[in-house]
Amino acid sequence: MPHLASIPALNAILNGTCTLFLLLGLTMVIRGKILPHKICMVTAFLCSAAFLVLYVYFHLNAGLIRFGGLGWIRPVYFTILISHTILAVLSLPLIIITLGYALSSRFRQHRRIALWTFPIWLYVSITGVVVYWLLYVAYTPVWSPSTLAALAKR
Repeated sequence: MPHLASIPALNAILNGTCTLFLLLGLTMVIRGKILPHKICMVTAFLCSAAFLVLYVYFHLNAGLIRFGGLGWIRPVYFTILISHTILAVLSLPLIIITLGYALSSRFRQHRRIALWTFPIWLYVSITGVVVYWLLYVAYTPVWSPSTLAALAKR
């Protein structure tokens, strides 16, 4: 397992990579290139799955990290975070169902649900990078003493 303090950056990379494969996968299916589309979408799924495992591991071990921004950026950050979180929870079953239809060759159902899944998944992967940037790069996060101890221990 990577060092605890490096997981947020790794998760941002996974989200960014997922975004790239989602967009490439869309391009491939529009061009009728089904095998490259499948490869891109499965790769996007694997990036999202790795993100989820690392996200849960990080927060079980590091706890809560508070946003350090003040003023007008706070409601902006929390609006993005809340929409990201709600849609991330919603996207998980949608992604699994969409992938399941594709893998079982039920392409009519796959296409119908993918029209909903794709934009939600894309939004979640993009805003994941934005949340990381706002929380860890643009503003200094507020670490609790227990979080600092957990980070130092690992």
